[in-house]
Amino acid sequence: MKFAALAMALAINLGSTLSSQADVLDVQEVTDGIWALVGPLEQRNAENLGNNATFGLIETTDGAVLIDPGSSVKGAAMIDGVVKELTDQPVRYVVNTGGQDHRWIGNAYWQAKGAQVIAATSAVEDQQDRASMQMTILSQLIKDGLDGTTEAYADITFDDTYTLELGGKILEIHHPAPAHTPGDSFVWLPDSDTLFAGDIVYVGRVLGIMSFSDSAEWIGAFEAIEALNPTHLIPGHGPATNMATARADTFDYLANLRLQIGEHIDAGGDIIRSVDVDQSAFVYLDQFDALAGRNAQAVFEQMEWE
Repeated sequence: MKFAALAMALAINLGSTLSSQADVLDVQEVTDGIWALVGPLEQRNAENLGNNATFGLIETTDGAVLIDPGSSVKGAAMIDGVVKELTDQPVRYVVNTGGQDHRWIGNAYWQAKGAQVIAATSAVEDQQDRASMQMTILSQLIKDGLDGTTEAYADITFDDTYTLELGGKILEIHHPAPAHTPGDSFVWLPDSDTLFAGDIVYVGRVLGIMSFSDSAEWIGAFEAIEALNPTHLIPGHGPATNMATARADTFDYLANLRLQIGEHIDAGGDIIRSVDVDQSAFVYLDQFDALAGRNAQAVFEQMEWE
């Protein structure tokens, strides 16, 4: 009853809101029946409804699979508007690739429409631990864009790997290690050589290293993706890309920052001056000025105890 009431409420006054946000998501056809829905590289705001990330859609003959639900109920409805332009198939499953808001807070919208949500157990634990904080921050950033949003968690959970077969397509969902969030996962479609990386891969913008991130394990999670060597790679932020670009923008950034911070610690440096370590090779990435210093301090705190 709760989900049915939510679905009915969403239909009220949503059309005009979405029409003004129709250009937030850029659609990329990755390969036959597979799309990347690329959100802006900017921070969350009322216009993008927290959908400042890349989402994915996989069409099969027996329904569609959505990679990540959106950052709010209205953000999920925005994604749904794009989905309906791409396929007549209903979304039957939604994969949460991690614990960040755009990876799960829109779950209730899709569950109200009959979809089942899949997530790693550690992702759900992280979502539950940080739900109140994430909702509070979103209320400040997207304001009334959060109206009607309630927390909802996965129907299907797994520890390391989950295989979904739908309409003749096989999706392997892997949680290789903590990365940007403790439960980060990627989705591998071996038949189409396509991989949705979630927040394990950022392209075109600086990745975010937070207190709940694990910069050391993140490198291992990236290497698990690299070992599959996908032809088509859809990052958690940025457009569909290839492994070379993903390595340059994610792996190389992490490896350099950990090297620089390690040398800084060995030289007796403190956390205050850690923001001055050399990250200049990555100044080309969007959000560099906003995130580079914070990332340095987060890695310092992690490496201080390694």
